[in-house]
Amino acid sequence: MARPTLYIKPGCPWCTEAISFLKRYKVDYELKDVISDRAARERMQKISGQGKTPTLEYGDFVCADFDT
Repeated sequence: MARPTLYIKPGCPWCTEAISFLKRYKVDYELKDVISDRAARERMQKISGQGKTPTLEYGDFVCADFDT
């Protein structure tokens, strides 16, 4: 299965917390900046139905507004 994708906005404290959480548990993930990457922003909005970050995508599982 593909690795999880974490959609973030730079400077977002919740995004920083989510990144720290994934690193602490040694999760290999892909990071997408939805501010600088329009395609990532559109993907996040499509899969989650909203624009809040952090959003975690793993296969068919989507956790919008991901919280540790």
